Amino acid sequence: MPNTPTLLWLRRDLRLSDHPGWQAALASGGPVIPVFILDPLIEESYGAAPKWRMSLSIGQLAQDLEDAGSRLILRRGDALAELRDLIAETGARTMVWSRLYDSRSIARDTGIKSALKADGVEVESVNASLLFEPWTVASKTGGIYRVYTPFWKAVRDREVADPIAAPADLAPPETWPASDQLEDWALGAAMRRGADVVAGHICLGEAAARQRLYGFIDQAIDRYKSQRDFPALDATSRLSENLTYGEISPRQIWHAGYRSMQDRGHAAEAEHFLKELVWREFAYHLLYHTPEIETGNWRAEWDSFPWREDNDDAERWRRGVTGIEMVDAAMREMYVTGTMHNRTRMLVASFLCKHLMTHWKIGEAWFRGCLIDWDPAANAMGWQWTAGSGPDAAPYFRIYNPDTQADKFDADRRYRNRFIAEGRSTPHADALAYFDAIPQSWGLGPDQPYPAPVIGLPEGRARALNAYENRKTLAEQG
Repeated sequence: MPNTPTLLWLRRDLRLSDHPGWQAALASGGPVIPVFILDPLIEESYGAAPKWRMSLSIGQLAQDLEDAGSRLILRRGDALAELRDLIAETGARTMVWSRLYDSRSIARDTGIKSALKADGVEVESVNASLLFEPWTVASKTGGIYRVYTPFWKAVRDREVADPIAAPADLAPPETWPASDQLEDWALGAAMRRGADVVAGHICLGEAAARQRLYGFIDQAIDRYKSQRDFPALDATSRLSENLTYGEISPRQIWHAGYRSMQDRGHAAEAEHFLKELVWREFAYHLLYHTPEIETGNWRAEWDSFPWREDNDDAERWRRGVTGIEMVDAAMREMYVTGTMHNRTRMLVASFLCKHLMTHWKIGEAWFRGCLIDWDPAANAMGWQWTAGSGPDAAPYFRIYNPDTQADKFDADRRYRNRFIAEGRSTPHADALAYFDAIPQSWGLGPDQPYPAPVIGLPEGRARALNAYENRKTLAEQG
């Protein structure tokens, strides 16, 4: 029936351009009703910062849809129940959504698809968030890839479809179902005063994401490989924030980077950027095929490793007062900007798991609450890769020395001076903003003395290596 509406269930795909879901929904020939459902899975899995940032993305998309003559319908509750209510209210007989790849979302979506099909509703799912879906990439023996480099070699020459233009006509219905009000959801409540600080650093919505991509291609991709590890330099794309909520697609990024690699004579720099985009694909490959990576050690032999559970040292790490400047600067960057440079993400993770001998789950959970670019696959794999329990070819004995890293990647101290106020006569505005973003209950201020190191770096390294050797000995003894 040509006038029967199609429901387009939006999730981590909050955009109009290069959106196969919109294409599939419009192909039905009837009106399209876009909907976002705040279901218990989202409420339980998103931490404070990503939940707040997601609400901003939802609001921006709602405005974009209004400008294009459509609307975004908001519902809160059990996803199946809300979809059934919408189907009853609108007469829709077709559903479209873009696939997710974590085990809980797969289980939810599989159950919903089965139930709706039993109701006589046609359901179609599409890929709107990956270059290569996990089941399409297999080794020569048909297995999964457990090391990144072979994965990269397997996909680097694959054809990537061209991005799809935003639809010219969103086919709105004549009448709309009722919608919740976004402000009533209060998704930013847990951010408290930190929201005002981080808000000045976000890049919100589809149009801004495209401009961020174009700016990176024009100004930084030619030096990406050589400068990407220097946190004070503006040498990375920072598109992880926008990829997280689907404000831009990986295909849009891939083709922009690929054109730069071919046309601008900086093949090695641009190719390295594409490799980092595919690193995200590798994370989803592992998340889909080995879902335990989110909740347990990816390498089961690490189950007996003597990591500490939560402790006072970990609390100093969380607050950015370890007395190790490179670690503290990185943690404070996260509270001020909502993100953290990739080099320092590895550094603070290594410091927590190795120098402080604290379980990677502690850090993974903290990042899940604090990062506006939190991604379930990248966060889980990144923590396990650095901790040693994940897919790293040279795992636990890779122990980053924060002072050596600082000498190599922040020799002029620009990064540390930007985010650390104590002991500076004229602290950077971002260093002072840290004290405005953190909980007042921490009782910290810029006039306090900078803390002594929580542990000596040689001592922490020796303790970590000793634990690693003892683990191997115990394993060999059975």
